Amino acid sequence: MPPAPIAQHPLRGILLFMLALMLFALLDATSKHLTVDFAVPLLVWARYALHFVIMLVFVGPSMRLQLVRTDNLSLQVVRALALVGTTGFAMMAFRTMPLAEATAVLFLAPLLVTLLAGPFLRERVGAGRWAAAIVGFAGVLLIARPGGALNPAGTLWALAGAACYAVYQILTRRLSHAEHPLTLLFYTALVGTAAMSLALPWFWFEFSPSPLQWLMIASLGFYGGVGHFILIRAFRLAPASTLTPFGYTQLIWAGLLGWLVYGHVPDAMSAAGMAVIAAAGLWLALGERQAGATG
Repeated sequence: MPPAPIAQHPLRGILLFMLALMLFALLDATSKHLTVDFAVPLLVWARYALHFVIMLVFVGPSMRLQLVRTDNLSLQVVRALALVGTTGFAMMAFRTMPLAEATAVLFLAPLLVTLLAGPFLRERVGAGRWAAAIVGFAGVLLIARPGGALNPAGTLWALAGAACYAVYQILTRRLSHAEHPLTLLFYTALVGTAAMSLALPWFWFEFSPSPLQWLMIASLGFYGGVGHFILIRAFRLAPASTLTPFGYTQLIWAGLLGWLVYGHVPDAMSAAGMAVIAAAGLWLALGERQAGATG
């Protein structure tokens, strides 16, 4: 069952939200580094296995069976698999694309949610939402333009990740009012670990990390698990309409880490495409916030 509501603290929620986004950017930057030496399925498995252990240790003793109690098991599994797909496709994109550009393409997900909200959530999709989605796709074309320096396969991986993330967000909206948020978080860890464990026999023989690499691999589960826990706290302290416009600060984190760690600076056309995607998303977020305030 959903938890009892708590008092709203918008500023604290915004700060937690931005901290979670920083952890997600660190997850992306670390996974990009590790994909040079390790197969992506192994890294995805490690990300969810460590997340699973963190939840068992720190949340399991207090919630016990409530952690797994759900009335929507099939949707929980599909939602979790969508996030696993997001993680895997994103890592494949990071392997072949600069961090900032890949992150920008993944940020198409909120625009895809807008288009899917009509048939799946029965929400009205007005002309403004359609316009924002079209503008966002135009931004992707600027990043992945013909003749550009980016790997086309990387762009396709990022688009696949955005599509999976859109499905994840749709199902999160659908389940958020019916399930405890920590139950939602636990099922992503449980299903992710179980699904990716099936791939281990094919890749485990090439898994021989150094002590430093072990630490980096373990950090994937920390960044993912703690980041999502903080994200849940943020959304309990402040409404989504307040937090969503700040989501695009992850692009700033990605660009900063891409420059500091990998020495990559987007060219003018790619930077323009990233700005267009961010502007379209902000346009959409602020429009929904205004609609919520007047509705």
